[in-house]
Amino acid sequence: MLLTTVVTASAFDPNSMERDFERSPGDVFKLGFSAYKSGHKEEAVEAYRYAADNGQIGARWKLARMYAEGDGVRQDDYAAFKFFHEIIEQDVAPGSPEESYVSDALLALGIYMKKGIPGSPVAANPSAAQDFFMRAATTYRNPAAQFEMGKMFLNGEGGVKASVRQAGRWLQLAAEKGHAGAQATLGNLLFQSGKMVRGLAMMTAAMEHASPGDRVWIRRMQEEAFALAPETDRRTAITLAETLLQNSAQ
Repeated sequence: MLLTTVVTASAFDPNSMERDFERSPGDVFKLGFSAYKSGHKEEAVEAYRYAADNGQIGARWKLARMYAEGDGVRQDDYAAFKFFHEIIEQDVAPGSPEESYVSDALLALGIYMKKGIPGSPVAANPSAAQDFFMRAATTYRNPAAQFEMGKMFLNGEGGVKASVRQAGRWLQLAAEKGHAGAQATLGNLLFQSGKMVRGLAMMTAAMEHASPGDRVWIRRMQEEAFALAPETDRRTAITLAETLLQNSAQ
């Protein structure tokens, strides 16, 4: 079987793959995924490359993620950046099965452009980052991109004028989709505006389902707010947070 060849061979043979699948990059992508899940990441990369070179957007996205994370390959943000950029140049309409690849690529490019990539031609460009985030946030309603837009309006970054109102709008959109960072940041804004109980509850609930990395700064934010709140507000907020978590689980 060809799958055995992909999984066990020390070198990938694109000519053999092309013959056996009659130039079907989708099938090659599936074989690459099988190899990846089996732990044979070098073979997976070769299969993904073949599929990507023949127009398979999912394979290009997988390569971008592997290089961004150093997953089975040497970590290389510039290589990831180039793959992500190739993805957004493809004609993918909103609502198509492949829109998630474009949405994620726009988000990744925005993050890269916000800080730049040291040792590469990609310099920090907050305005370009804002453009990528805005496309992902509006066209694809990406909650992580909406969160980034909220932070930009909150801090006046990327060429936008600082606006708590606009920041709150974007954070609310992301929070409604369950984005923990947006929920916590919006909760902090509510707390600072005098809505202590609601704000504390949102920060507390967000911390419960945040990623390990986000939990660090959310916990710090929540603890600082709790230290300023009266005891009665703390207790009410904890009860409300439990309700919010229960409602989100339904």
